[in-house]
Amino acid sequence: MLQGALAGLAAGGLYAVLAVCLTLMSRLVRVVNFAQSATGMFGCYVAVFLAVHLGFPEWLATLAGILLGGALSAVLGWIVSTWLAEADTGTRSAVTVAVLLLLISLAFILFGNKPQPFHPLLAGPAFTVGGVVVSQVTVVTVALAVLVALGCRAVLARTSLGVRLRALSERPTTAELLGIPARPLSVGVWTATGVIATLAVSIVAPSQSNDPTSLAMLVVPAAAAALLGGFRRLDLAVAGGLVLGMAQGAVAQADKLSVLRYFLPFLVIVALLLWTQRKEVWDAAR
Repeated sequence: MLQGALAGLAAGGLYAVLAVCLTLMSRLVRVVNFAQSATGMFGCYVAVFLAVHLGFPEWLATLAGILLGGALSAVLGWIVSTWLAEADTGTRSAVTVAVLLLLISLAFILFGNKPQPFHPLLAGPAFTVGGVVVSQVTVVTVALAVLVALGCRAVLARTSLGVRLRALSERPTTAELLGIPARPLSVGVWTATGVIATLAVSIVAPSQSNDPTSLAMLVVPAAAAALLGGFRRLDLAVAGGLVLGMAQGAVAQADKLSVLRYFLPFLVIVALLLWTQRKEVWDAAR
């Protein structure tokens, strides 16, 4: 059980990174970006194509894929902030669902329906705990999730850029009237989260089911983790991602329960939504 839980930490770290990106997007630009992991998937697939078919060095192909993931996210952000600036969160989020489906379809058309030969960016064990080996991928993904959350919190709380972003998220009209450049800042948030998400997917993809649909749908467990923090709190998003990954790894160790790991994110989402709704009723009844 312990071995399974530690093995699940690598996926948990990825969930946590994506959950932090989803939380930032929700807080700062009023979008639940369902295409978050799909842009990362597409960037990774292009990186594999550049390395395998065009002979690019692995590091250069990976860098190109990460930049492409950020560029795709930036283009989507520019479209949303330009043409849907006054739309509500539901409408803006619905656009990302269409992009999610578009990128999955495009990946199948361009690269086929077979998993790609991802080259591991990290390989080998990092250390051993109680006889259980912890991989380098696990250490890096967990550290990346924590560092991204702490870095974003520091930027939002202690820098002039953070003040502008918070003003834009809480009073967008007032912020624009005060001269805060809304569109460049919004596109910047989209770009940064796209780069971070593609980097995280690049690290973990070689050890996961790496067909286009599986990688793109990583947004589901990430959304479950972000929902734990109400799409507001970065610390709970990180904790939710790590716990969910460990739970999936532990459940996978039991033969009779292993299939349950695929449904855990959906169960968590349903449970949290029901809890949220009931809590509002209880609060109103007091």
